[in-house]
Amino acid sequence: MATRQKTKTAKRQETAEKRPHATARYIRISSSKVKIVIDLIRGKQVDEALTILRFTPKAASPEVEKVLRSAIANAENNLEMNRDELYVADIRADQGPTLKRYRPRSRGMANPILKRTSHISVILDRKAEKEEA
Repeated sequence: MATRQKTKTAKRQETAEKRPHATARYIRISSSKVKIVIDLIRGKQVDEALTILRFTPKAASPEVEKVLRSAIANAENNLEMNRDELYVADIRADQGPTLKRYRPRSRGMANPILKRTSHISVILDRKAEKEEA
């Protein structure tokens, strides 16, 4: 049993993501609102993406900026990557669990209120330098 566990662990580490990444879960903004913001920075250099987020007047901007800064810190501290070479390779906003609340209405009825959450994932990568011949 122990040898099977070791082989499974080795295989998991082999296929693990080698690129720097960060995830924020259960953010209290719907994923459709977050997707508007993340479409602005997909594929951009990290410094340019941070500037765009700083001046975007959406409620999701500070949350996305926080996750992006965390991914940059992971790249610099854990993987010793240079910040100038990094760009946003993949960024996703997936739907999280929905909180269900009810508002009282006339004649003893109730209307549902859906408070949606989202999970934001950022994966950075190193920009390949163009070789000049």
